[in-house]
Amino acid sequence: MNMEFNFEDFPKLETERFILRKGIVDDSQDIFMLYSDENVVKYIPLTLFTSVEDAIYEINWYDKIFKEQTGLRWVIEETKTQKVIGTCGYLNYENKHNRIEIGYDLKPEYWGKGIMQEALSSIIHFAFTTMGINKIEAKVEPENTSSIRLLEKLNFCQEGILRQHEYENGKYIDLAILSILKSEY
Repeated sequence: MNMEFNFEDFPKLETERFILRKGIVDDSQDIFMLYSDENVVKYIPLTLFTSVEDAIYEINWYDKIFKEQTGLRWVIEETKTQKVIGTCGYLNYENKHNRIEIGYDLKPEYWGKGIMQEALSSIIHFAFTTMGINKIEAKVEPENTSSIRLLEKLNFCQEGILRQHEYENGKYIDLAILSILKSEY
């Protein structure tokens, strides 16, 4: 495995329109606005935020997973406005198997503009070239067709359905599992 990346300094990535960087407390209002929107949390196992304190807790959690070397979560800052409009990153890093799980969220007013495809392309490149990852997985509710389409545009392929895989909001939900291998990148 290529271990150039050692979880010491949080990586800053830049795309044509965005800066992907570490979340800081100054981002808490933007993060609150993101996760207090019912449309954003509809398909993720996250309770709707009701206060800025929830956002601060979330940012602290980003720090925690980085320190534990189990994941990385970037905030997506629009270069023009310097506003945080979403987040993306990785969870469940399995060093032994060179496998990681991708996740992402974006404010609804920015949906359908190619933003997440641009941001995810950058972090996928980072995972395969700097972290030495062999497989990136995504778990998506089958009803979230927009997210599945996005992943397919990024060359992810569906492996199957994890039946009643999670218990959320009083019911069991299925998850589609999609992935991309380094050899397919």
